[in-house]
Amino acid sequence: MSSLSLRDLSKTYGPVQAVRGVDLEVEQGEFLSLLGPSGCGKTTTLQMVAGFVPPTTGSVVVDGQDLTDIVPEKRDMGVVFQSYALFPHMSVAQNIGFGLEMRRVKGAELRKRIDETLAMVRLSGLEDRYPSQLSGGQRQRIAIARALAIRPRVLLLDEPMSNLDAKLRGEMHVELRALQRRLGITAILVTHDQVEAMTMSDRIAVMTNGGIAQLGSPQELYDRPTTEFAAKFLGHTNVLTGQIASWRDGAAVIRVGSSSFSAPTEQSGVGSEIKVFVRPERLRIGPGDEATVAGRVSTRLFLGGLWIYEVDTDVGTLRVTTQNLGTTQPQEGDAVGVSWHAEDLRVIAPEVTHG
Repeated sequence: MSSLSLRDLSKTYGPVQAVRGVDLEVEQGEFLSLLGPSGCGKTTTLQMVAGFVPPTTGSVVVDGQDLTDIVPEKRDMGVVFQSYALFPHMSVAQNIGFGLEMRRVKGAELRKRIDETLAMVRLSGLEDRYPSQLSGGQRQRIAIARALAIRPRVLLLDEPMSNLDAKLRGEMHVELRALQRRLGITAILVTHDQVEAMTMSDRIAVMTNGGIAQLGSPQELYDRPTTEFAAKFLGHTNVLTGQIASWRDGAAVIRVGSSSFSAPTEQSGVGSEIKVFVRPERLRIGPGDEATVAGRVSTRLFLGGLWIYEVDTDVGTLRVTTQNLGTTQPQEGDAVGVSWHAEDLRVIAPEVTHG
């Protein structure tokens, strides 16, 4: 197991700053995801860790050793790519053994390591097949096996499941996470898939504009976002824009449209604009005269275990998610009320933009 430190890591391409001063500590045996949209800097960060891209500033340190100027093949890192990058003319055994042979592992030891790694990913008996004879899930596991065969200090995963169908992707999330825990290997995953990041990670670094918008456990980021970008990118959220009308018992009284409600906030200043975020599953639908805001159902979707509603109100259109308990549900066009608990509202500071 290894610890990894990124210290003031930056990458500039001409006038474009792809990564901005990233500082990150990854603990031994931790699974950390770099999550964000295309162009946010997550892949460039991973490539700098792997040694494929030299940083403009900063350093990459593993177990106290500065690897910044070390070539990729000397870093003892396993990398799994989006395309798997298997050699089509090589058998499964030859693909897995390639990195070992580069490290001068030969003979019985080479065979033993290949067999051990195949068993690890539950593909024993396929060593003589070629990539074209394997399913997408099997190819992905062979790519993981090849990365693990060298017994890397850190495992780097560059969107390795993006080419799989949804069902297989979900299964591989569970398999890879279980394997990583069993081996105790430090892993960094690059992904734009929120479900993938939340399913697999000990912590998530949500990235935007080349920097980290927020770092924390999946539950921390989902339940207690500290930036507007993190709140919007990780799962769906409702955004209400209003003003601080007054203060009452240490909480701000916020007016949105014709409605007023309390929410905790560190912002001050009566009359200042404020944004309030609330997750769809924290909202409740009920009779209009017993709710915080009244509205009308514009859209209703059935997802098996869930009902999703879009409710038009005077504070905007709110998305509400409720469990399917087999009871009668409001229809499209029905007048309803939407309510919530004050502690479920999140007031987030305005975004800081880079010039």
